[in-house]
Amino acid sequence: MSEMEQMLKGYRLTTAEILYHLPDHPDLLQSYLWQEYDLAPKFPILGKFLNFWKLNLDGKLHSVRVGSCQLFTARETSLATDIGVLH
Repeated sequence: MSEMEQMLKGYRLTTAEILYHLPDHPDLLQSYLWQEYDLAPKFPILGKFLNFWKLNLDGKLHSVRVGSCQLFTARETSLATDIGVLH
């Protein structure tokens, strides 16, 4: 599915700041930024990513902060009726 199709179906640009404990130094936190198109408010794609993280990566999750912005909606779009050619 293209980005345009995703946006028309309600996907939003979603950014998550993930804080996690460093495996070798658990008292220290590292930040990781994740960005993808996802469906608010349940964020299933982010959920899959975080589940993958828990199962496959050594750094234990500390916290996740999520921001999401709908770029435009279907009613804000319209089809072109005329196409002109410039020489």
